[in-house]
Amino acid sequence: MGNPTLVSVRSLTRRYGGRAGIEAVGFDVPEGSLFGFLGPNGSGKTTTIRVLMGLLRPDAGAASIFGRDCWRDSSRIKADVGYLPGDLRLYPWMTGEEGLRLFGRVRGRDIRAVGRELADLLGLDLMVRVRRMSRGMRQKLGLVLAMAHRPRLLVLDEPTSALDPLVQEDVRRYLLSQAHSGQTIFFSSHSLAEVERVCDRVAILREGRLVEHETLEALRARSRRVVEILWKDLAPIPAEPPVFLRLLERPQRRWVCELGGAVSDLLRWSAGQPIEDLLVGPPDLESLFRGYYRRQESGR
Repeated sequence: MGNPTLVSVRSLTRRYGGRAGIEAVGFDVPEGSLFGFLGPNGSGKTTTIRVLMGLLRPDAGAASIFGRDCWRDSSRIKADVGYLPGDLRLYPWMTGEEGLRLFGRVRGRDIRAVGRELADLLGLDLMVRVRRMSRGMRQKLGLVLAMAHRPRLLVLDEPTSALDPLVQEDVRRYLLSQAHSGQTIFFSSHSLAEVERVCDRVAILREGRLVEHETLEALRARSRRVVEILWKDLAPIPAEPPVFLRLLERPQRRWVCELGGAVSDLLRWSAGQPIEDLLVGPPDLESLFRGYYRRQESGR
């Protein structure tokens, strides 16, 4: 049996006047999972998160966390949720130490020890005032304040957008360790590469609608491979690729293709061709992701 559902979203709709922010969105987040919430800016990710956090009331549908309604039971839910908003705002007069004391009083527990450990992990000086912090430092402080009380559910909206690559890797390792210990991570991002490094499940939004909800393993199984063919000098090159290859680029004597069939078909065909070198890449999740948005553009 799989893990119990921690977050449940059913036919969720939220409109802004005549425009739909999200329309009939539905998905489940199992307990202990690293759940990626993916889509370009403006796709409805932040609207969904604000409904989950009880900051927006849905026009239709339902959302629950810990089995409680996200609008009616918002205050009870927030006691065991850590939240980093995409538009993080912090008091300019506050230091990190003051933030830990303030947030600890709000939550009714002392979070300073864990907060200091997290600040050390991220390389954050807790004595600097927010007004003197860079954007990256403010992002680190937001992460510390969201995670210091060891919440059962951690909701992160574009959490690493202002962090350098080394700190991003530290955050990734920490989140993986927390998920292994049973914490549930809801990780929103517009970057597939970031989600792929961190998450085990993903939901993809496009123009306010859910277009995919799967494990990354299942998505990889449906993804196509990129094939590069280098033709021998002076050898005749076929006019067209075989039916199981889709030609993407054709620079000089090299083909870059997408494999639409089995690797065995490719190997049988290539054995009789004047090929100098053949490279078959791993399943390309990025091409699957781009395909959703190519279909979006072509449908307009």
